[in-house]
Amino acid sequence: MKLSSAFIIGFLPLALAKSILVTYPQDTPDSVIKDAQNSIVQGGGRITHEYQFIKGFSAEAPDAAIQSLSTQSTKYKPTIEGDQVVSTYGDKDCKSS
Repeated sequence: MKLSSAFIIGFLPLALAKSILVTYPQDTPDSVIKDAQNSIVQGGGRITHEYQFIKGFSAEAPDAAIQSLSTQSTKYKPTIEGDQVVSTYGDKDCKSS
């Protein structure tokens, strides 16, 4: 039973995690984005995708890790929003989560 308790405790932060999309202004240096990703991971989250076309990434992270992103850079402020399904032209077959 000790093994299962350790297993559950180890994955608890991700169980409480929110799925988010983090984007930055186009002139943001890559180092700022890497610092933000490291902050998410150190805060108990994980990076689920790194975007190439836009400056940003998606992640699953606890609230504390998400809130820390807002205070990391005064010059390059991230836009943080819940990750969700987006449809165009009123696609009624697409369900949001």
